[in-house]
Formats: sequence, C-alpha cells, structure tokens
Amino acid sequence: MATRGTKDYYQILSVGEGADAAEIKKAYRRLAKENHPDANPGDPTSADRFKEVGEAYSVLSDAAKRKQYDQMRKYGAMGGFGFGGAPGGRSGTGFSGGFSTGFGSPTTGPGGEQRFTFEDLGDLGGLGDIFSSIFNRGGKREKGPPGAAGQARGRGRDVEYVVEIPFTTAARGGKITINVPMTDDCATCTGTGSKPGSKPRACPECSGTGTISFGKGGFAVNRPCPACLGRGEVPTAPCTVCGGSGQVRENRQIALTVPAGVDNGSKLRLSGQGEKGAGGAAAGDLLVTFKVKPHHFFRREGLDIHCTIPINFAQATLGSKVRVKTVDGRKVALRIPIGTQSGTRFRVAGQGIEKAGRRGDQYVQVKVQVPEQLSEEEERRMRDFAAAAGMKH
Repeated sequence: MATRGTKDYYQILSVGEGADAAEIKKAYRRLAKENHPDANPGDPTSADRFKEVGEAYSVLSDAAKRKQYDQMRKYGAMGGFGFGGAPGGRSGTGFSGGFSTGFGSPTTGPGGEQRFTFEDLGDLGGLGDIFSSIFNRGGKREKGPPGAAGQARGRGRDVEYVVEIPFTTAARGGKITINVPMTDDCATCTGTGSKPGSKPRACPECSGTGTISFGKGGFAVNRPCPACLGRGEVPTAPCTVCGGSGQVRENRQIALTVPAGVDNGSKLRLSGQGEKGAGGAAAGDLLVTFKVKPHHFFRREGLDIHCTIPINFAQATLGSKVRVKTVDGRKVALRIPIGTQSGTRFRVAGQGIEKAGRRGDQYVQVKVQVPEQLSEEEERRMRDFAAAAGMKH
C-alpha cells in the first residue's frame, strides 16, 4: 500500500506491483490516449489525469526510479524523493504543478503555465516516442514559418491506391505509369494561399507563431494553428485558384516499377510519394495495391502456371510434339506420348513465375478435340478403323 499522501502509481496505471516493462508501457499507452486533452475537449479534468498517468509512467518505466519508489513506498518515507512536488514548484526528479519532467526545461507561457512539446519528452523512458506513435506527431524537426522554427510537424498523409495490371506484367514485372489523386501545393501561389503579388499578414489566431496552446491551468500543449495551418501567416488576397488554402486536388503522374511475381493483393510502398507534410514536413508514403487481370490462357497457383491446350485425335493416338507458350513470352516443345488421354497433365519444369530467387513450374493439360462433322469419305474410313480396332459404336 502507498503511504498516506503518496500517489500509488501502480493503481494509477491499473497494473500490479509485479508488472513488467511491457505491461507498464501497454497500460500507459492506453491511458494516455484515453485521457489526452485532445481526445476529451469537453472535460477540463482530463489534463490532470493525463499528467498523473505520465508521472506514474516516468517513475515505473525507469528501473532505478522504480526501485527507489518501491522502497520508499514500502517504508512510508517519501520525503525528499521528489515525486509530485509542491504545487507550483518543481521537484528534483519528478513532476510539479506544470508538466515538468526533471530532464529538461519546459517553456513558460502566459500566466506562468508550463508548456511542452513532444520532443521535450524524448529522453523520459521513451515517452516522446510513445506520444509520437499515439498522436502521429513524430515528424522530424523541419524548417517552418517565422516564429515556428524547430516546431515538430507531422509528416504528410499516406495515400493508398489500387492499380489493375495485366497478368504478364504481374508475372514478369515491368514499368507502368499511374495517375494518383492527391492534395498538393497550389502551383499558382506555391502553397502560400496568397494571390501572386500580394503580401500575407500575420495570423491573428496565433499571432504569427504558427502554433496555439491547448489546455488549462498549469498544463498546456502546443499544436499547429488551425487558422493558418501552422504557417504563421494568412493571405490578405486569397489565391483565386485554391481559394486561399494553398492546396489543390489533382492527379499526380507516377512512374512505377512492378516487381516480378506480384499477385492479387500484393502491396508496394513508395517512400515520400504520398501527400506533402504541412509547413515543409516530410511527405507521406504511397501504398500501391495490385489487382491482376485474368488471362485468357494462363492461370496462376502460387508460383506455378497452369494452362490447357487442345490436341486432335491423331495426336493423342499416335503421339506428337507441340509447342506451348510460356509466361515469359517464349515457346517450349512438349512431347505428347502415344495414347495420351484427354485431361492428362504435363509438367514443364522451371517455366513458372520467378520470385525471391525461386521459380515455379508450368503445368500443361491436354484436351482431345473430336471433329463435330465428318465428310462421307472420313466417316467411311473412321468406320473401317473402328471395325479393325474392335471399337463399339
């Protein structure tokens, strides 16, 4: 049990005293996401709960701190430990009235409130990485508008696109061109949103900083300003093409190399080919899903190719050699033995699909075709053959 006046970090994270690092991290991720102020805009107490969860995680995720906390918790001597200092003050290793970590120097906003960005949590037991993965704010520091330098901006949105390709292109690989609808910077105003020749003005919402502070009391989080999209400026005369947004929806032409051996549902990720990030941040990725058109002759099963060829009665009876088309566009010779039955399947080794250093085979099934009509002479000869062979008809 925790001593009187001491926060029970295990209870806050809803984990047992024997919980391992993975359990603690999982519990923190869940509770941080549930209690983040962004997820609870109408709940003024969420900031306190969020701060408390972060405080508990910063202690229990650090082996040395956790050991010290467990000892002090066991003996009821929390004095001087520094977890949860006096309101408004900052303890040596823990959290105080603001969202202090003890590992950096949070900025101070109007009214003495302490602010932080997700980068400020980078060394705190992986806290910054976790925030980035939960709230998708893990973009690298990019150059932004005046007043917003060093601000971490989220990378651009990933774009998913389904492309239909011919069977042989999927099997052998090749190059194609696709037109993908994307939101891109307006070419007329180069993404500024301002009419060419006009000068923008500082955003009145964020006073030109490109960010706004979200939160209450001693806790605040900086976010990109929704009015200027983090640019810090708004147009005085909006661009007539994009309406001042700085972005347009248009098709982007992309040359794509299809890897050999792709199948229905195969995916290809093109890094940096997605939509651009706000304020010059890194672009997202393009995720291409392949849909393979059926072929009139070939059929695929794994890395093997299957096909069916017709042979006549004489070829099946007397034997023959035929040439069969392969998926590579070449032809191979196939020997038909004497007395081959309709439906017999032959294997042509190494003529299937090649992928990751492996290659399948081609399976050729023969179908004996019987003439639908015979001339009088052909019918007479067929009757003579049937009689000589003892065939009933």
